[in-house]
Amino acid sequence: MKKNKILPFLISICLLFSLFAPAASALDDPPLHSAKAVVLADMDSGRLLFEMNKDEQRSPASLTKIMTVLLAVEALERGEVSLDEMVTAQADCLAGLNTDSSTSGIQPGEIISYQDLLYCAMVHSANEACNILAHRVSGSVPAFVELMNRRAAELGCTNTHFSDPNGLSNENHYTTAYEMYLITREALEHPLFAEICNTRGYDMAATNLSQARSFANSNALITADSEYGSSYVYPAAAGVKTGFTQLAGYCLVSTAEKDGVRLLAVVMGCDGWLNAGIDEYENFTDSIRLYNWAFENFSYRQAVSSLSTVTRVEVENAVETDAYASLRPQNDVTLLLPKDLNLGSVELSPTIYTEKLVAPIEAGTVLGRAEILIDGRSYGSVDLVNALKVELSRREFVTQRVHQTFSSPWIIVLIVVLAILAIGYLTLVLRYRAQRRKYLRRKRELAARRAARERSADPPLSVESTRRLAVFVDEELQKREHKE
Repeated sequence: MKKNKILPFLISICLLFSLFAPAASALDDPPLHSAKAVVLADMDSGRLLFEMNKDEQRSPASLTKIMTVLLAVEALERGEVSLDEMVTAQADCLAGLNTDSSTSGIQPGEIISYQDLLYCAMVHSANEACNILAHRVSGSVPAFVELMNRRAAELGCTNTHFSDPNGLSNENHYTTAYEMYLITREALEHPLFAEICNTRGYDMAATNLSQARSFANSNALITADSEYGSSYVYPAAAGVKTGFTQLAGYCLVSTAEKDGVRLLAVVMGCDGWLNAGIDEYENFTDSIRLYNWAFENFSYRQAVSSLSTVTRVEVENAVETDAYASLRPQNDVTLLLPKDLNLGSVELSPTIYTEKLVAPIEAGTVLGRAEILIDGRSYGSVDLVNALKVELSRREFVTQRVHQTFSSPWIIVLIVVLAILAIGYLTLVLRYRAQRRKYLRRKRELAARRAARERSADPPLSVESTRRLAVFVDEELQKREHKE
């Protein structure tokens, strides 16, 4: 008997604890070491999987060159320049560069192809190549800087300001991790940019002032030949750009793809040791930690099914036995979500297009839209359609047809014309009948006069004979009138 009393008690305790248990365990933050500002985004949806100080203004260093090369590629796409165009380096192409500045050794007066300049700027992080591109695209470096800031504003950047095309300026030159993500996302939409930033090494042809040159990409995630060593190669990684100044620290914008999951990471302000005998650059290691964290904890999962009914709505003028439409998602929705997330926490908040709820409605008609919510956070939206056709009631069908018929301008004009013709015809008939009666009355009068003259010429008739003659004449006239 004691066992029977203890067992229900234990079950009650377990149920009580289960009420307070979370639907899905919260993810721990990725184990970053020194990054000061971070954004990790799903490239397909644009949703941020992790962020830290994403809106903090920071120096971007050579991440600036992402915007520079984006603008140079857009000028190419507009037809303002060609890849094989030979460009002469302007006299001040080295202005503002420090003695230890990253360059490709390009000198004033050197003639280089536009394509080589793009690869020098992005792959080799050559600061003078950025100045030359700026001069070729906009006519001068200051004019190009204006274009950089204008383009940043177009992309929704409100905490970004550029002062040069290469990132060497320390004053009034800043952006944020999130806005660097916005700029990079746009840049990667251009195939040439994506190809250049993912190039592991580049061979540059000889010029009028230099022998042929070769250089490796500075991004150690994608090549073992990087100046930062071979220990950071990450097989899933691709592009985009490194950056470093004493003010900015070590920065990196990169992408990675694994099992269909495509990510973009921005890390800024990382620590590192250069030429100190310690091979540790945490812009690479923190990026790898971000990617490993995301690939281990996230996967694409079907959050919304097109077979599930979201709501039922009443439809005007529908058949009484089927006056409601069942709305469901137009398509399945797959989202990059934590692997341990309870999908039962997914909510759909519908907005119904009430002006469309009038029969007849074909199956599959978009009648609303539902916002996808998980723990109060929006994950996009999906159109809502009716599962079955909604028929129009017979009474409403007749009413609508009559209304449509008599609301047509041509029908109204036709009715007016017919009414006018009918009134005209009736007027003519009445006028004809009035004239005919007048004619017949006149005819009877003439006949009576003629009969009177004839009587005056004959011997007088008796009263009875005269009465009979008058009756006879009237009958004859009425017979003729009836025949006519």
